[in-house]
Amino acid sequence: MRHRTGRVAKRLVFIPVAVFIVITLAFGLVNVLPGDPALLIAGDLASDERLAEIRAELGTDKPIPQRYGEYVHQLFVERSLGDSYFTKRSITDEIIQRFPDTLELVVLGLLGAVLYGTLLGVLSSYFRRRWPDRVSRLSVTITQSIPDFFLGLLLIYLVFYKLGWAPAPVGRLGLLDLPPERVTGAVILDTIIARDWGLLRTAAHHAMLPVITLALFYSSHFAKTSRAVLARAFTSEQVEFARACGLSEMKVVGYAFREARTPVLTYVGILFAALFGGAAIVETVFAWGGIGPWAIEAMTKLDVPAIQGFILVVGLLTLLVYLVLDLVVVALDPRVSYE
Repeated sequence: MRHRTGRVAKRLVFIPVAVFIVITLAFGLVNVLPGDPALLIAGDLASDERLAEIRAELGTDKPIPQRYGEYVHQLFVERSLGDSYFTKRSITDEIIQRFPDTLELVVLGLLGAVLYGTLLGVLSSYFRRRWPDRVSRLSVTITQSIPDFFLGLLLIYLVFYKLGWAPAPVGRLGLLDLPPERVTGAVILDTIIARDWGLLRTAAHHAMLPVITLALFYSSHFAKTSRAVLARAFTSEQVEFARACGLSEMKVVGYAFREARTPVLTYVGILFAALFGGAAIVETVFAWGGIGPWAIEAMTKLDVPAIQGFILVVGLLTLLVYLVLDLVVVALDPRVSYE
């Protein structure tokens, strides 16, 4: 118990340093890149005087160290991420409005990827060198070789256009559906809170294809990891002893599966953080309206406050997820040590 408390204390002490690094990266990655937002705002035919006026208004004419100091002051004193160069809206409000939709998609897609990928890994390792193993590896090969956006377009063509089993990819709800009262910002969760079961079915129907796209594309990570770990577990002395004791095959699989929980959980944490950037194209394909398409649009416009806000939020979220992941892994498997 004392060792675990020490690990928690060490990670909590490291958090301020990591936050400083994330803030510096969020500022540096944007401000050291070439490009002039003033030129995009004013247009190619703008005069030098007009460009200088816009740069002064945006503050991009100041030295980078001064801008960095103002950025840190804005974060910690004003508690603001700034305003968009183009819409003049608060970046904080923009992120709060869009983040729940992306979070909902990431959680559902990741859950599907874990369940499907782990199932493939279990079947492949248990029936090694037999037809379930070959089918599982073929599925992994196919999902790995198809880009996520093309997989989404393929599902739209087959499931929506050809079969008619899914609605048109027009967003979270149909064009004539009114969204539920905003409580969390996540449409499916808000429909459950509102107990609007008809609207819940509609929201779930619209979420089907984007969730399946993410689940299929990222399931290969869990399939390969669980297969590699379980293949060793099924040939271990512990499993052989369990079988010799007359335990059922389901219990044997359960004992073997415990060996895979730590690697699978590690991938869950890694992909959960990565998906906030990786799901952007899938969100765009299905008109999901989350934080991903908003960040892509900001990058094409060189909307510096929006890009900085996106990098900062995703970076801090990644830091938090990895911190929780470390602690959960140590709690589940005391053999793991980070000393």
